[in-house]
Amino acid sequence: MKFSALAVGAIAAQGVSAHYWFDTNLINGAAQTPYKYVRESTRQTKYNPIKFSSNPAVDLRDGSTIDGPDARCNQGAFSSASRTQVLTVNAGDEIRLRLAAGAAFQHPGPGLVYLSRAPNDNVKGYDGSGDWFKIYEEGVCNRNADFTNTAWCDYNRNYLAAKIPKDTPNGEYLARFEHIGVHRSHVNQPEHYVSCLQIKVQNGGSGSPGPTVKFPGAYRSSDGYANFSIYNGYKDFPMPGPAVWSGGGGSNNGGGNTGGGTTNPGTGCAPMWAQCGGSGYSGPTCCSAGTCKASNEWYSQCV
Repeated sequence: MKFSALAVGAIAAQGVSAHYWFDTNLINGAAQTPYKYVRESTRQTKYNPIKFSSNPAVDLRDGSTIDGPDARCNQGAFSSASRTQVLTVNAGDEIRLRLAAGAAFQHPGPGLVYLSRAPNDNVKGYDGSGDWFKIYEEGVCNRNADFTNTAWCDYNRNYLAAKIPKDTPNGEYLARFEHIGVHRSHVNQPEHYVSCLQIKVQNGGSGSPGPTVKFPGAYRSSDGYANFSIYNGYKDFPMPGPAVWSGGGGSNNGGGNTGGGTTNPGTGCAPMWAQCGGSGYSGPTCCSAGTCKASNEWYSQCV
């Protein structure tokens, strides 16, 4: 694999520590008490990422691996489940997790949010070993920006957020928030930052969420995202995990809750929550649902 001198310098810069972790959720913009609704991990150094164990060159700090049970909610997080409160939300509401210690995402990569319904609607007693479905993903928002940093939607931001699809059945769920640093995916070392929020969904619908995956198992070291290079310019990013579920009978209804999403094949327009405009954007500028609203000169979204 060959890199330009500029790319080599960028790789070295990305080696500087920029690790982080989630500790709280926001309600109407107000941060809640840390770990009130967010499961706390037992990791001594909470900011360490989770990596694949299959690569012998990887420093598996604290013994956590993305191909083990820590992939669900982080190391030892189930031990805090019984003392973590359950946040009641309406289907259609936004849920938002914020990074601890004033940190912001300083690695390029995607943000993803999954849900898993707890057996017997007892999320405090659920270890996350059941089925998970994805309700949100965001990748690149500006192809013309620096692909090693600011091209990514969540770069320099301190939160991930997703809307609960209105068709989500009532019940108690784990909401799994994840940011993946892909600055070392070119050497098969993506970095996963994961935490779980305990929620109870009310005023929901009768949708059949899917496709579903298991953690561990959803990601493999042979996946495209885990062998992807951000260096030497923009290229399409292979998003990990299943398609986003936005309601209905268990298929991806056009991408719904997707940041930087794809075109709705039924209309030729961008789906709800996808990008629909901005400087340098070359995708569809109409919306299959909602209206195209500008957030800034670089990014407009169907809302």
